[in-house]
Amino acid sequence: MLMNLVDPAHDILRYDYTPLQPFFTPQRVAVIGATEKPGSVGRTLLWNLISSPFGGTVFPINPKRPSILGIKAYTDIVSVPEPVDLAIIAIPAPLVLSAVQQCIQAGVKGAIIISAGFKEIGESGQQLEQDILQTARQGHLRIIGPNCLGLMCPPYGLNATFAHTMARPGNVGFLSQSGALCTSILDWSLREHVGFSAFVSIGSMLDISWGDLIYHLGDDPQTHSIVIYMESIGDARSFLSAAREVALSKPIIVIKGGRTQEAAQAAASHTGALMGSDDVLDAAFRRCGVLRVNTIDELFNMAEVLAKQPRPQGNRLTIVTNAGGPGVLATDTLIRGGGHLTPLAPETHQALESCLPSAWSHHNPIDILGDATPERYAQALKIAAQDPGSDGLLVILTPQAMTDPERTAQTLIQTAQGISHKPLLASWMGGEGVAEGEALLNQAGLFTLPYPDTAAQVFNLMSQYSYRLRALYETPVIKDSEHLERRQMEQILAAATACDRTLLSEWESKQFLQAYGIPTVPTHFAQTSEQAVEYAQYIGYPVVLKLHSHTITHKTDVGGVHLNLQNPTAVQAAFATIQHNVQPFGDQAFLGVTVQPMLDQDGYELILGSSPDPQFGPVILFGLGGQLVEVFQDRALGLPPLNSTLARRLMEQTQIYQALQGVRGHQSVDLAQLEQLLVRFSHLIVEYPQIKEIDINPLLVSEQQIVALDARVILYPHTEKQPVRTAIRPYPSQYVYPWTMGNGWPVTIRPIRPEDEPLIVQFHQNLSEESVYFRYFHLMKLQTRVAHDRLMRICFVDYDREIALVAEYEDPQTRDHQILGVARLSKLYGTQTAEFGMLVHDHYQGQGLGTELLTSLIQVGRAEGLSAIKADILPENRAMQHICKKLGFQLQRQSDAVEAIYTTLPAPIRAV
Repeated sequence: MLMNLVDPAHDILRYDYTPLQPFFTPQRVAVIGATEKPGSVGRTLLWNLISSPFGGTVFPINPKRPSILGIKAYTDIVSVPEPVDLAIIAIPAPLVLSAVQQCIQAGVKGAIIISAGFKEIGESGQQLEQDILQTARQGHLRIIGPNCLGLMCPPYGLNATFAHTMARPGNVGFLSQSGALCTSILDWSLREHVGFSAFVSIGSMLDISWGDLIYHLGDDPQTHSIVIYMESIGDARSFLSAAREVALSKPIIVIKGGRTQEAAQAAASHTGALMGSDDVLDAAFRRCGVLRVNTIDELFNMAEVLAKQPRPQGNRLTIVTNAGGPGVLATDTLIRGGGHLTPLAPETHQALESCLPSAWSHHNPIDILGDATPERYAQALKIAAQDPGSDGLLVILTPQAMTDPERTAQTLIQTAQGISHKPLLASWMGGEGVAEGEALLNQAGLFTLPYPDTAAQVFNLMSQYSYRLRALYETPVIKDSEHLERRQMEQILAAATACDRTLLSEWESKQFLQAYGIPTVPTHFAQTSEQAVEYAQYIGYPVVLKLHSHTITHKTDVGGVHLNLQNPTAVQAAFATIQHNVQPFGDQAFLGVTVQPMLDQDGYELILGSSPDPQFGPVILFGLGGQLVEVFQDRALGLPPLNSTLARRLMEQTQIYQALQGVRGHQSVDLAQLEQLLVRFSHLIVEYPQIKEIDINPLLVSEQQIVALDARVILYPHTEKQPVRTAIRPYPSQYVYPWTMGNGWPVTIRPIRPEDEPLIVQFHQNLSEESVYFRYFHLMKLQTRVAHDRLMRICFVDYDREIALVAEYEDPQTRDHQILGVARLSKLYGTQTAEFGMLVHDHYQGQGLGTELLTSLIQVGRAEGLSAIKADILPENRAMQHICKKLGFQLQRQSDAVEAIYTTLPAPIRAV
């Protein structure tokens, strides 16, 4: 019982679906604002179009002239006698709205607004932008710009810009928010012989954003890598969603303007966009597999090398050189950038001893001496490549009297053919003397750099990129939270709201932590000194007294914390002192104290918190805590929700992580428990969007315990606008429900999770060839179906783009779990339509499961705001066609090969 045109995991690149095709491969283009005025934007645009070999028809639009540059002109786009695919608008900003309305009337699908004078000039321009956007969306018109240079599609021969020249064809997709930078990059690329599959100035991103273009270039077979100059991220969730999907297939490299505060202000005034925190942006890039670089040189170096070379599995580099100095420089850069030299394995050392002169370096870098022949290079490289501890190779050649750069290059090329599993970089140092050898390496697809320290930095960036990709599809899961005492938490929130209070007390804050399994120190609330003494005696001395207040955030700053109290007298005195200290803050500042045991402070004080970012929503902070947290600033940021892998990556970014692993006689803390604590904390943030800020400081960790000593929660005021949603969509638990099959088996229908990969492997074990053929439209070997690279695309989904439902059965005797069927809904980007596919295991067909899964997909589609879902079915797949007809789908014959199915979503059948 199966269907679909393509398997979303097997055929990730959907070359047949290109919603931005009118921009990149138009057949008919209109230039609104075309003119013959020398040096004008309108004239340059028209000239570039008619001079480029894209082969389409160009229509100048100018109400005042009958022809422009010898081409018949039209008063408006509605008057053009042929349907126009793409309109380029280069007229004053106040006239653009009318032009957009005319484009819609003429049935145009894409428009590039070159004009400036919108939100970058202030409120009036911003309102004009919104009017244009609303009009365009109502008319289904997509827009690039405004305030942009335009775009080029060199492989198609299209130059829809006012740049002075055309880019070379190539395999790099270049996107830029700065038109001026585009022209500079264009000049540089012509000099360096760099070619582009697309060259886009995106402007202010009124409509089409980074996410749209990343999806398009991800599906473009001409594009091998994507490079971006970014000033603001725009729709953060759209960017992260697109980048996560595309980055595993094609590298995405970003250079971001606005790293410093001054640069951020300049970028913001340039684009009129609100800048987010640069550290948060770094965290977002790490989360979606995007590599961030610092220079334009690194930008294009990485685009080329990641397209040519395999990704390293780690950060250990082996250097082979004929001179010591360059090897030392490369080593310095490698270590400073976080890389490591490969420790030579004993067998590697022995093999090198047998083929190199006795004066070789005997360690890495492998200095094979200045008289090294091509054969010596080849032998050393071949041995080094076989070292199991090496993740990459760098070959350095310096032009000495006995060096033959050209023949060494030829030998290196031959040797490299047997090294396909590790990246190989080359640095042929020198000028004309090594140019021919360097050219041979480049022609053979090996990546060369003029300086070895640059090569080492490139390797560091490659290893960072690989490190990020390994966690790219670790989609987090919000685990079942039915055990939570939600009633108590809701009561706390309701009480705070009723009093128009945004600050929860320490006691209230700890109730939230305890509910999510985060250990807290026992805390008792006392309103009088007598109650405080009673609790202290109950707990046992020594104890801690802390201010209990709904208005004072930082208790230590006002003398509201007293430690190590040894007896009732000390407790009474501390109570009186705290009460006295907060008198200047008003009657409501002191509500009593909390009494807590004084714990052994041996261990490390950490901080774990969350606060909102205006673009990415809640952001998690982890690092060294205590009173000096703002002095040392040893912290890392991450986006919720987390899983154990992401939690460990977050910890690894801090300096304190080394101590947590054990140092100077101290054993390691329970890192697995700390990981789970971070995961549960991220769940708390996601499930309670009313929380604006939350701090656990300090979080005491040691060999014996992990416990939150203090906590603070700040809520959003009820008058404040809706908080920014999480940048990463969490597990959609609202689609989990029980169902009973026709044979009486109880199953759970739920969205797929990353942890389901072993169950999906088992699911595929005994599928019939007919089931496989009906689902994928071709036969597929089991080894291919269960390959990890394929299954992670199936199980590690982006819930903003796809919802895959599984039917899971638990054997009541063995408690073993089994997946009986899978149904997937994949949204077609740029539309409100989704494709669906379904596969029910042969052993469990005929039990109503296929009907139930498709019914559920309909409900999911409705809840996700889709207007239609569709799929293709093989003509002989009668069972699937029957289910679709039964549920209200319309079947239409599209060709001899497939049956097309399409439906607008019907009225609700039942709530999922």
